Amino acid sequence: MDRTDLAPLIDHTVLGPKTTLADVEAVLDEASDHGMNACIPPYALEHAVEYAPDVTLATVVGFPHGQNARQAKRREGVLAWKAGADELDVVINVARLQAGHLEAVEAELAELVAAVPIPVKVIIETALLTDEEKRRACEAAREADAAMVKTSTGFAEGGATVEDVELMSEYLPVKASGGVGSYDEAVAMLEAGAERIGASSGVEILEGAPE
Repeated sequence: MDRTDLAPLIDHTVLGPKTTLADVEAVLDEASDHGMNACIPPYALEHAVEYAPDVTLATVVGFPHGQNARQAKRREGVLAWKAGADELDVVINVARLQAGHLEAVEAELAELVAAVPIPVKVIIETALLTDEEKRRACEAAREADAAMVKTSTGFAEGGATVEDVELMSEYLPVKASGGVGSYDEAVAMLEAGAERIGASSGVEILEGAPE
């Protein structure tokens, strides 16, 4: 896969706790120059829309642990959409999933999906789940009409693996995120069934791709 084909599959990401507007601008510059999307903190959306109107913007909801109240997640998603987000990446409530509260998990996701007219990706945080729990999370996302499932926030130990992408792609399109730092790693995820890559090293990934 050459750089032109790969670039629009990458969400170039900056989501650390110390992320400044200058950090966001740097990522937006790189995304614009290389044809990537960007995934940025919610507080920076309005600035980003004005700064880089050509870049597709994703932001996060319930980040990074997913334990916000259902109403808070819905409100956060609506505010992000109104501020200019093109896509939302929402963190599933892992604790409720593991407790077996599947109807509540699905209802929370469905409420957010219904509240916004933009794609919602569901971060299931694979490093914290068994394979059976991963399947339940993906089933909940699918039943909620989410657009994609995403492997990781990047804040838990472990990230995207080929095995997890293969499992998740049985249910919905997959965004592989967490630890994908090279062209070869990105291609491995895409070959496993991923349709999007989330990475803070988007430029490095593209530099490894054939022109």
